[in-house]
Amino acid sequence: MEQKNCREENFFFDELVALRRKLHACPELDFDLKETAGIVGGELDSLGIPWRFVAGSGIAALLEGTGPGRTVLLRADMDALPVEEEGDDPWRSKFPGRMHACGHDVHTACLLGAAGRLTEQRGNFAGRVLFVFQPAEETSGGALPMIRDGLLEEPAPDGAFALHCDPSRPAGTVGVHRGAFRAASDMFDCVVRGRGTHGAEPHRGDDVIAASCRVVTALHELVGRTVSPAEPAVLSIGSFHGGSARNVLPERAEFSGILRTLREETRIALKAKIRRTVMNIPDVLGAVGEVSFTEGYPALVNDPGLADLVLRAAEGVLGKENVAVLTEPSMGVDDFSYFLQRIPGCYFMLGTGTGKGEDAPLHSPRFRPDERCLSVGTDVLVRTALSFLAGDYQK
Repeated sequence: MEQKNCREENFFFDELVALRRKLHACPELDFDLKETAGIVGGELDSLGIPWRFVAGSGIAALLEGTGPGRTVLLRADMDALPVEEEGDDPWRSKFPGRMHACGHDVHTACLLGAAGRLTEQRGNFAGRVLFVFQPAEETSGGALPMIRDGLLEEPAPDGAFALHCDPSRPAGTVGVHRGAFRAASDMFDCVVRGRGTHGAEPHRGDDVIAASCRVVTALHELVGRTVSPAEPAVLSIGSFHGGSARNVLPERAEFSGILRTLREETRIALKAKIRRTVMNIPDVLGAVGEVSFTEGYPALVNDPGLADLVLRAAEGVLGKENVAVLTEPSMGVDDFSYFLQRIPGCYFMLGTGTGKGEDAPLHSPRFRPDERCLSVGTDVLVRTALSFLAGDYQK
């Protein structure tokens, strides 16, 4: 009997690997996920799980248990990145300039694996499992369009869970954070306008480059001088353009940056200070400063009780020594935050590294997960869902 179970586990792992490689070979961007959605839909059809499109290429599939109960949402993102893959694996990207460099192929394979496992056990639990395969996490965000398209209605989920690849942690491990874990994202674009003049006669114009440099310097001091050192926040300027000739002071300079925060109060306060800084410094120097903001995803905040549920589930799969309580938040972003604004839940990290300290980071053209993570991610999702449905959590 033990040998049979081993063979079954090996066969299941081989299926997960084949599925992940199939997804990896066809990376697609944003909401344009025709081939990827076709693979996901085909797998769900083979499992006999009814599904529907939501917000275009998003997919929602509902697995019913033995009777009334809670509804648990499990989410995977499906989209890839505009990255040229390096490497010669037979399953490398067949589309030039596109790659699953953030591991969304792993996420999708794990969720499909969980769908298969939970289908086998549907006679052993009450309630429902809502499998969500989401587009556009890397770009404009697919979570909010799916929510607006009725994803969370009839049935309304009681809890939500998702995993994400982490190459800094070895395969066979999981990390879980309680509370605010991923940052809110804001982008800003600034313009400083003034009178242009010859470089030899700066007094006849407004040196918008010099004014812009003063603004950038002041912006870089905002976090360090107005936010508590104990609170994570990041402001970075990544683009600066001004002028086209060495002896001409231009009429316009432009620069752009990002703001990442964990607390909404800090987010609001820093945006107001950015606006005042960009407008006031050029004004003192005789120029005009303008700023426009593009609001990104909100902060992702894990429910502490459900984070503990994931910790227990992961420890049951891997042993306590392979599960870490993460104490430092990430200043990266993920639009799973929109789900967690509406539903208590937990977003946790799945180790995908080799443990040798040579693993490429996420978004690298050399990112290559250790595929042993696939069965781990699947099993933790399954145990988490079953624990939640069984009531191993009280609000």
